[in-house]
Order: sequence, then structure tokens, then C-alpha cells
Amino acid sequence: MTLSKNEVVEESKATVLIVDDNSDNLDVLSGVLRPFYKVKAAINGELALKVAAAKNKPDIILLDIMMPGMDGYEVCRQLKKNPSTANIPVIFVTAKTETKDEQAGFELGAVDYITKPISVPIVLARVRAQLALYNQQRELEILVKQRTKELDDTRLEVIQRLGCAAEYKDNETGLHVIRMSWYSKFLAEQIQANDDWVDLLYSAAPMHDIGKIAIPDRVLLKPGKLDKEEWAIMQTHVECGVDILGSHESDLMKMAREIALCHHEKYDGSGYPNGIAGDDIPLSARIVAIADVFDALTSVRPYKEAWPVEKAIALLEEEAGKHFDPALVSKFLECLPRVLEIKDKYMDVFED
Repeated sequence: MTLSKNEVVEESKATVLIVDDNSDNLDVLSGVLRPFYKVKAAINGELALKVAAAKNKPDIILLDIMMPGMDGYEVCRQLKKNPSTANIPVIFVTAKTETKDEQAGFELGAVDYITKPISVPIVLARVRAQLALYNQQRELEILVKQRTKELDDTRLEVIQRLGCAAEYKDNETGLHVIRMSWYSKFLAEQIQANDDWVDLLYSAAPMHDIGKIAIPDRVLLKPGKLDKEEWAIMQTHVECGVDILGSHESDLMKMAREIALCHHEKYDGSGYPNGIAGDDIPLSARIVAIADVFDALTSVRPYKEAWPVEKAIALLEEEAGKHFDPALVSKFLECLPRVLEIKDKYMDVFED
């Protein structure tokens, strides 16, 4: 199918999401912006979050502050908390004109602040400027990715080798960390996390159990159930992993530490080491928990048989809301075909 000239122009337009509970305000801003941009509208914060996180994300968000229920500040806070929407620029458009209100908006991550009643030239100029900056940022990010790919590949290989070293005693092929890293990546993509965050997760996931290096063989390799003392020793691999990963403040090492520390926490708060629950568990650790357990269950070890995939899936579903984030379990099932491809590609083979 060949697009007409007008359709080509339409396809190239940036998308602006306007969020305001007042339909008249929506109409005014839509009228100003529609000749130049694709426009979407949301009449409340909850709907705005859904539209922003959808597959076809907006390129910029114009957000009212004073709305019933979830106000604009909370909407912005939630947008910046979600990896899939964190980079979308937000401009507050509001009747709140005090300096403290403007300051609050910028502290939450907004890029600009427009007061009502709006000035058409100012709205157009601010939106155009922020979209230009956003596009420039995205182009620079692509360039950086291209220039650093070789370095990233080398870094990932080193990280995976370190992860394999931690697994080597009870999984001599070391392929567990390869598989579960891919599973984690697929799940992060399924929830539409941004590409940088997905890549970080993929790189950090292999180090989730690096603390196992410090666990004595008599505990780590025991074929039967651990007694109370042995279990306490086994649990220390979490803190050992954090200590091994150190205190470097790069994004990669910070995520690796939070995964190492929190991937044995459970959604209902019954996990370890700190008994945190729900969304207090970092998203990265909630994702890795599912990937790690699924691969452990479905993989053969010298001392155990692999579970059938159907049985492992049944356990994930049974533990949704208890061990695992239920929303993430559902998303994991959606990417199961890709997971099984990796499972077959990196299958463990043990010699007799």
C-alpha cells in the first residue's frame, strides 16, 4: 500500500498526550496542537498512565495538576517511576502560578511549566523546543549505543563468566545464567520497559547469585533438604553477593546489587533477607525471581531431573500473588514461546 503525501506527513508527526479533567481545556489545547501533531487526550490521571504506557507511546505529555482523584503531581511521579514511560518529557499546564508549585513540578521530573490561561505561541514554542531536545537525546542515545557496542559485548561476556563461576559447582555448564538473563530480558520487553533499562537488566541478571561462591560445598551441594542451620548459611549468599559487587555507583552495578539483594524476596512479604513485599521489591528483582525459578525448575542437574514446562508453569500460576508478582507472571506466560526457544538453544548437557 502506498501512502499519499498527506498520509506520509501524518505518519511523521510527533504524538502529544494532553491530560486535563476539563473538556473545554482539552478542546482548546487540542485545537492549538492538532494542526502540527497527533493528539491524544485523557480526562484523568489513571487513563493518562494507561495511554502513556501503551504500545504507541506519546512523544510528550501536557499535564494538568489540579484533577480529582490522582492529581498531576502523582501522575508525573508514576510516569517517572515506570521504566517504560520515565523518559517521556512532561510539561505541566496549570492555573497554579506560585513559584513553589513550579518548583514541585520540576523536582518531580517535569521539563517545563506553562500557566493558564495559555498563550498559543508559548505553547507551540515550548512543545516544539522540548520535542527537539527529546529527539536529539534519542539520536544521541542511538549514536552512543553504536559506538559502545563492542565495549558492551566485552563487558557482558565478563559478567556472564562471573555469573557462571558462581553457578559452576552445582551447574557445571554455567548455562543457567545465560538462560535466565534472556528470560528476564523477554519479560522486561513484555511490560514495555524502555530499551536502556532492558539492556541493564539483561547485563545485571547473571550476577544475581554471585554470592554462592562464598557458600560451603557441604551446604551448596547437599542433595537433600537443608536443616535450619544450613538454610541460614545458604541465605547469606544474598549479603555475600552484595559485598562482592561492591559500592560502585554505575547504573549496572546498582541494579546488580538490588537484584542480588532482593531476588529471594516474595510478593507476599515472606521472602528473605528483609521480608519486603509487593512493589517495595524492585521491579528488576521481581522479574529475575520469575526467570530464575522457572529455569531452575525446568533444568536438569546432576542431582535432579528437570520438571516438565507445564508443571513449572502451574507452580508459577499457583504462586502468583504469593511468591511472585501476579501481573508479571501473566506477562511471562505471554512470552513463553520465546523463553522455550532459548531453553532449547542453551540446554544443559551432562556427561555420564
